[in-house]
Amino acid sequence: DDKYDLIHANYGLLGPMAVTQTDLPVVMTLWGTDLFGPYGWVSKAVAPYCDAVIVMSEGMAAGIDRDCDVIPHCVNFDRFQPKSQLEAQQEVGWDDDAYHVIFPYKADREEKNYPLANRVVETVDNILDKRVTLEVVWGVSHDTFPDYLNAADCLIMTSEYEGSPNVIKEALACNLPVVSTDVGDVSERLDGVSQSSICTSEAELVGELVSILRQGDRSNGRAAVENLSLEWMSQEILNVYERVLDTSTSEGGSSVGLMQG
Repeated sequence: DDKYDLIHANYGLLGPMAVTQTDLPVVMTLWGTDLFGPYGWVSKAVAPYCDAVIVMSEGMAAGIDRDCDVIPHCVNFDRFQPKSQLEAQQEVGWDDDAYHVIFPYKADREEKNYPLANRVVETVDNILDKRVTLEVVWGVSHDTFPDYLNAADCLIMTSEYEGSPNVIKEALACNLPVVSTDVGDVSERLDGVSQSSICTSEAELVGELVSILRQGDRSNGRAAVENLSLEWMSQEILNVYERVLDTSTSEGGSSVGLMQG
């Protein structure tokens, strides 16, 4: 269709459909699971046939045998912002006589490693005098999720792999402390953030969570992610489109259509 000048396949499994046509240049965005998950081989096989590939982190780029544009997803700073923890706990129905540690995924997603998070929190609960609960927060509306982040005392991420998890950036935007395994770009996001730690073992996760809960302070995370605005991300993607279209035009091609998914 000559109304369109470019196809953006916004997930790895859409890549094969996008590149089977030969009329339009193709940009493919990879999110993380579509590279590190069971069908990552599809994304890797398709990547060389795309005119540009956007990934969320340098770690993802290292897993693909071609140049990539690293553009992590942005944060909605109007929605995700700090508020009173007590007020947020009242809104989500949590009591204030316990520490609440958020696990922000479905417990049955194997790569998120819920059993590790559960063991860590159970161990910390046995160490501290105040009760510690692991809150699996999944399936709530995006409008109410900031309330859970503000109601919590810490977010725990025990994933085996990630790209650039949005929930880390959203937690930081709410100044919620984070303890995490070293996955995706989380270490970059937590660089210089107080009350937050990257851990390489279960014992480290326990120790850092104990320390964070005992101190009881919020983080300075919002300042660490303030550059990841919607305007910044949009401009970075537009820059990729323009580069691809300039190359396509110089080679006799055509300028933006969109294959979303």
